Amino acid sequence: MNNIETTLHNLGTVSLVGAGPGDPELLTLKAAKAIAAATVLLVDDLVSADIVALASPTARVIHVGKRGGCKSTPQAFIEKLMVMAAREGETVVRLKGGDPFIFGRGGEEVEHLRAQGIAVQVINGITAGLAGLSSLGAPLTHRAHAHGVIFITGHVRPGDADTDWRAIAATARDAKLTLVIYMGVRGAAHIQDELLTGLPESTPVAVIQRVSLPTQRHAVTTLGRLQATIEGEQLASPSVIVVGDVVRGVAAVSQATPARRAA
Repeated sequence: MNNIETTLHNLGTVSLVGAGPGDPELLTLKAAKAIAAATVLLVDDLVSADIVALASPTARVIHVGKRGGCKSTPQAFIEKLMVMAAREGETVVRLKGGDPFIFGRGGEEVEHLRAQGIAVQVINGITAGLAGLSSLGAPLTHRAHAHGVIFITGHVRPGDADTDWRAIAATARDAKLTLVIYMGVRGAAHIQDELLTGLPESTPVAVIQRVSLPTQRHAVTTLGRLQATIEGEQLASPSVIVVGDVVRGVAAVSQATPARRAA
């Protein structure tokens, strides 16, 4: 066996694993098994400590946080670490909050790993936009109120064109769609102003922080009061913002406790 064949034979594997919104009980069985089998874990900031604790005591855990507005591990460096570990024969798990293919840069990482000849699998996780509203007893779609849902990020890369929120608002209004906005708290004032060009001020909105964790908080408000509610309730990242008539079903729950009151 020549050197190239030996290298290929000894290659490890990489799994992009969705850790879900935070609650370990929301992990899939496949995700839990992959975490337990890993020899190297590259862990995002939003992955809870309880989930990381499912790893083998002998596994090497490397925290590679990526948070908007905060100091982050460069994406190219994370990809380099995965390739190096796989070439050393490790069983690598890239552990991401939510789902790897919903704003988790999973597509970029799969492309890079495959280009390097490294086997990669993706294990889906429950995304925060779904888990957040579900935890409040409301759906994202409803035959009477929402015929579909748009998952969209409120954060774009520096230098990229801003999202056309006016077009999104018009589409959501005309097609009766729920909007689920990730990473939108910092830009909420701008998003609010743009969405109001196509949606009424009275459109129901829920802002849900730290989805599924014991510290989860939320506020129910209207689009016209989105920014004021975020400031008044001191809501911060990580949060999802859900816009649409489906949020009306949350109002009674929101009034049940002071920590989850409607704005």
